[in-house]
Amino acid sequence: MDNDEPLEFETKDENELVPASQDSDDTLYCEAEVPLTVEKEKPARESSETDLEIEDSEKYFTTGQKELYLEACKLVGVVPVSYFIRNMEESYMNLNHHGLGPKGTKAIAIALVSNTTIISLELGDNCMMEEGVTSLMQMLHENYYIQELNISENDLGLEGAGILSGFLQRNISSLWNIQLSGNNFKEESAVLFCQAMSSNYRIKKLDLSHNQFSDKGGEQLGQMLALNVGLQVLDLSWNHIRTRGAVALCNGLRANVTLKTLDLSMNGFGNDGAQAIGEVLKLNNSLAYLDLNSNDITNDGAAKISRGLESNESLKVLKLFLNPLTMEGAVLLITSIKRNPKSKMEELDISNVLVSEQFVKILDGVCALHPQLDVIYKSVQGLSSKKNILLCTNPMKLIQSYVEQQKITALDFFKSLSPRGMMKMPVGEFRKAMLQQSKVPVNRYQIRELIKKLDEKKTGMVDFSKWLPFSWFPSPAHSLLSFSSSVHSFSLVSLNRVLAAGATGQKQPQRTAHTR
Repeated sequence: MDNDEPLEFETKDENELVPASQDSDDTLYCEAEVPLTVEKEKPARESSETDLEIEDSEKYFTTGQKELYLEACKLVGVVPVSYFIRNMEESYMNLNHHGLGPKGTKAIAIALVSNTTIISLELGDNCMMEEGVTSLMQMLHENYYIQELNISENDLGLEGAGILSGFLQRNISSLWNIQLSGNNFKEESAVLFCQAMSSNYRIKKLDLSHNQFSDKGGEQLGQMLALNVGLQVLDLSWNHIRTRGAVALCNGLRANVTLKTLDLSMNGFGNDGAQAIGEVLKLNNSLAYLDLNSNDITNDGAAKISRGLESNESLKVLKLFLNPLTMEGAVLLITSIKRNPKSKMEELDISNVLVSEQFVKILDGVCALHPQLDVIYKSVQGLSSKKNILLCTNPMKLIQSYVEQQKITALDFFKSLSPRGMMKMPVGEFRKAMLQQSKVPVNRYQIRELIKKLDEKKTGMVDFSKWLPFSWFPSPAHSLLSFSSSVHSFSLVSLNRVLAAGATGQKQPQRTAHTR
């Protein structure tokens, strides 16, 4: 999230009379009983009125969150959600699949107007429709604490897209991550999102996957990418973007300087779209992660992408799984990386491609120049299962054996790989350091297994603290012997004391507990 200062709202000068109670279902005031007519000065708000405001400033501080929500449920006529009540003071709220509907969503929105603890809000699959999303957007006009919002699978359609577009154009909330997957957004909705996101600089992560954008949608989203100056992560997977939309999207991507992660999997780019991607990679120096899984890209398309990889200096991850590639296309991709001395490629996923031992030899040469690179393929033709097992010997056992011999901890070994001895390290740097060190003989496959353990959440950083249980003692064997020896010594001392006491006829003194 950026560091922009909050925008100040316009204030109203006049004082308003606040009624003690509201009987209309159209108004969402939830207040305790006050005298019939009390003159109150409203707090400073934005000039546009919403039906989610808490008008009585005294009640704002005296009504608890639970009571406010219960009153809201009573007002709109829904059953309260016990999970919401129990977790109101947590930073993460997961209300996915709770069947809230539009009225239940409105009750939640009322309670959240004054909530200051919830940062991440999940409301996926709740059939909230446009009424519910309207309530949420009104709430976000007042709540500056929520930063992440998931309203996927709510069938928002064109009306919901219009409401979201109006909100996003204002740039007034603290929201930086919004998930809108599976909301039946079609071509007309793409126009609205283009209008909203072309001028929005607060949203950093946008998920529009599992919708129905096609070629016109690709054109609109391409225009948006050319103008947007804030978006860093965009998910357009599982849409219907074909050749024309792909080319238009890539044209916009050429001018973009902020996007780092782009998921285009499960579309239909084809080889023409792959050519447009190749042209983007020649010019774009911000994109680090690109997913093109299942886009009907053949060896011809791989050749066009390869031309972009020869000069690209930013891309780290390229996924081409489930495309009709063969070893020929795979060779083109890795040799293009070899030709680029400034390549930052760390992962190439072609995991449906069956390769030969000749390919592995070529890859060894590429990795000698780019040790940070990992290429994921299906398997090697003709390689015996026994040899495969040897290649994948548990690397953790090899490391543990080494640290036992050296009488050091596993944590010491890992920290020695980091230039500054830090507890965390980028995946690419770790892979490079592991291949270049000579203390523990490991191959690319074993390093991949290590990374899976040390970066389980796929954050792009390996975390050595996961090895702390092995670091308390120089080795498990040593610690076990020490413990057994201590127990044995203690038992002998105790036994000698008992025997000595029995021989003299003295009673054993009682031990008292001491605290430090």
